[in-house]
Amino acid sequence: MKELSTRALSGILYVSLLILCLKSQIALTILFFVFGVICLAEFNKLIGLKGIVPYIIFIILYGLFAYWQHFANTDRGFTETTQILQVITLFVQLILIKDLFSEKTIPLFESKRFIITTFYLTSGFVFLNLIANYNNSFVPNILLGSFILAWVNDTFAYLVGKNFGKQKLFPRISPKKTVEGFLGGLFFACVASYFISTYTETLDFTSWLIMAIIVSVFGTLGDLIESKFKRQANVKDSGVIMPGHGGLLDRLDSVIFASPFIFLFLRLLEHVS
Repeated sequence: MKELSTRALSGILYVSLLILCLKSQIALTILFFVFGVICLAEFNKLIGLKGIVPYIIFIILYGLFAYWQHFANTDRGFTETTQILQVITLFVQLILIKDLFSEKTIPLFESKRFIITTFYLTSGFVFLNLIANYNNSFVPNILLGSFILAWVNDTFAYLVGKNFGKQKLFPRISPKKTVEGFLGGLFFACVASYFISTYTETLDFTSWLIMAIIVSVFGTLGDLIESKFKRQANVKDSGVIMPGHGGLLDRLDSVIFASPFIFLFLRLLEHVS
């Protein structure tokens, strides 16, 4: 009972902090900067990467895009740099997805670790910030909706999997995840997309439905990828900063991984509309 209360309290504080900072573009930028540094520290420890280089890369890349967003987000260089970052990020993430199906260790876990820290973690936070600035204007409800979809997916994947799960999803990586749990999380995220489209007044229902599928599928893959990193490092959690939950990366892994795909979909919506 005490563990459940601790888990609930730390979760409420985390969600409250995020929602509070969504009221201000600057506050959100600062929050994701802090979250990014913490997650980077947890991830570096996970893969055994020491030194300050990953932090320097994070500060430069995140700071550059934050500057463009606040002061020059219509600049041509901003669009071109975003496209380059997105292509490289998606390519690296597709490699990580491919490595889920291999019994071997993740190759980039053994070498070229700066590629992982830059185009898996750092760029993930850059795209989270970009999502909140859809179509060159601060629209925090789109980001909030994305987080809600991730929370709903995770919650119902756990509940459905615990009560009805029989077929394992990726037993070598995450023995507790089941196909039934994944489908349950996906279903309820799709249901939640209707209410998000109704109450946020941002995107239409069809767009939010597609977003629900993106978040559920790629969020689950992101969670599995982090689980494989933890299994290779022989640890249960990425950190201890959130009592009852583990590390901050454990809570953000799904939305970090899904963020470039969400942003890609939003960019496609811009061109279609």
